[in-house]
Amino acid sequence: MRGVVDRERAVREEAPATERPAVREAAGSATGRSEVRRLTNPLRREGLFALFGSAAAAVSLTALLTHWFTPFSGDIGFTLLAFGLFVLFHGLVVAMEEDGPTVRDRIVSLVVHSVAVLMAVILVQVIFFPVFRGATSLVHANFYTQDLRLAGPLAPVTVGGLLHALVGTLEQITITLAITVPLGISCALYLNEVPGRLANLVRAVAAAATALPSIVAGLFIFAMAILEFGLPKSGLAAGLALSVMTLPIIIRAADVVLRLVPAGLKEASYALGAGRWRTALMVTLPTARSGLATAVILGAARGIGETSPVLLTAGYSQFLNAGPLNGPQTSLPLATFKLVTSGQQNYITRGYGAAALLMVLVVILFVIARAIGGRGPGQLSGRQQRKRLAASARTAERFRPVEPVAEPGTLPETGPAAPASGVELEFEQARPAEGGS
Repeated sequence: MRGVVDRERAVREEAPATERPAVREAAGSATGRSEVRRLTNPLRREGLFALFGSAAAAVSLTALLTHWFTPFSGDIGFTLLAFGLFVLFHGLVVAMEEDGPTVRDRIVSLVVHSVAVLMAVILVQVIFFPVFRGATSLVHANFYTQDLRLAGPLAPVTVGGLLHALVGTLEQITITLAITVPLGISCALYLNEVPGRLANLVRAVAAAATALPSIVAGLFIFAMAILEFGLPKSGLAAGLALSVMTLPIIIRAADVVLRLVPAGLKEASYALGAGRWRTALMVTLPTARSGLATAVILGAARGIGETSPVLLTAGYSQFLNAGPLNGPQTSLPLATFKLVTSGQQNYITRGYGAAALLMVLVVILFVIARAIGGRGPGQLSGRQQRKRLAASARTAERFRPVEPVAEPGTLPETGPAAPASGVELEFEQARPAEGGS
């Protein structure tokens, strides 16, 4: 079999380009099978007809089965049955003209693309559903500039807003990030730079703490800080509770990112005489800056959407409290929970508006973190590329050789000196050296 394949390859390489189709047919007849050119374009007309025809047949048969022959009902059952029949019909239609590998490839591609479309639809629905339900309150300026002290259950959406929840969320997440970002990155740096048994223990504890329930974190701060040390319910206590939840996530994500830093960069820094911690500060952290920003985003997104720790440690209030050290303070997730479960339509509308505002706040934090994190290692912006080219040009100008300037009254050298004659050589040899007798 190998000899046949080698002979076929040699014939293909020796044949001119115009004769290769005939050579391909001859090689196929020599191996006992004919080669058929496979078309890889997925948007062929026959493929589209098979796709839409299978979908129409599946929906029609599902409607016939659910409405006439079986007592099934419900949108979920209808969708699952229709999708199963769609995959089956599409495979049968493709099998009429294609071989087995092509049929399997089309079926797997159909399932994968269907799952991708389903995830995209769910994501769009999750994002736009709160915006659609809370659009009535989002279009009014008082929603962003007032609290709920004057807005009763029957008050219209033109009265009152969620300024108190927005301020509370910003203060609590600021306290959380101020605590967790230095501690989380320092701990991840320790796990990577000082390996050992203690590092393995810390890594295992951090991995286990990522699954810590939020109510446990709230109860821990409530028992330790509020009951034992007398800290009042406030935004600071809520920030401490959110820090307990956010810190393990930042540690784990930063640990994974720091492991991806190439070892050659560290070895080059050590070879130049830098110590371990100078290498970590000047080489490791700048290289992993973009990934560390992602780790901070993951931790902030986990902490900014929690409700139960804030309810246990900061309480709930409809008034604006800009001081995080004393007094109840509300966050956007807690306000969303309270308003949506109130049963009053205007409160429910404000609750959905609070959820939409929370998503906007998460996006803003994401943009800020990406701007601070910058690009990945080796990826330069246009401005950085221009600065590097200008610096290279200055360096090249510095090392360019300078031509000597002739002194006044002397003739510049126009060429190499002429060789000395024989008489001059004898005179130089006969002349005694300076300082001799």
